[in-house]
Amino acid sequence: QVQLVESGGGLVQAGGSLRLSCAASGRTFSRYAMGWFRQAPGKERERVAAISWNGGSTYYAGSVKGRFTISRNNAKNTVYLQMNSLKPEDTAVYYCAADRTHPLGSSRYGEYDYWGQGTQVTVSS
Repeated sequence: QVQLVESGGGLVQAGGSLRLSCAASGRTFSRYAMGWFRQAPGKERERVAAISWNGGSTYYAGSVKGRFTISRNNAKNTVYLQMNSLKPEDTAVYYCAADRTHPLGSSRYGEYDYWGQGTQVTVSS
């Protein structure tokens, strides 16, 4: 069993930065690929970034590539999402998720094993 708790969301002006954190409980965190998803009102949940169990591989959606950076610290059971040059269209609830099956996490949110409760990110223009 893994419990995930996100933090770091908030209100920021366009062009600003935020760093999201996702703290995991349990001793098996390092066995999971981790993903960050987001969901805006009226839209489907989309994967924005993912990282393999050892941090050796990463994935970014085209809409965030070059602006967002995912990283993890297995010693601290934490995964991060550094978000720079934020845009109003980045406004959403951001979730972290753990996937024990796919090396870089599945592209399908239904295939993740554990989810956090989400943290709101609002970017004003």
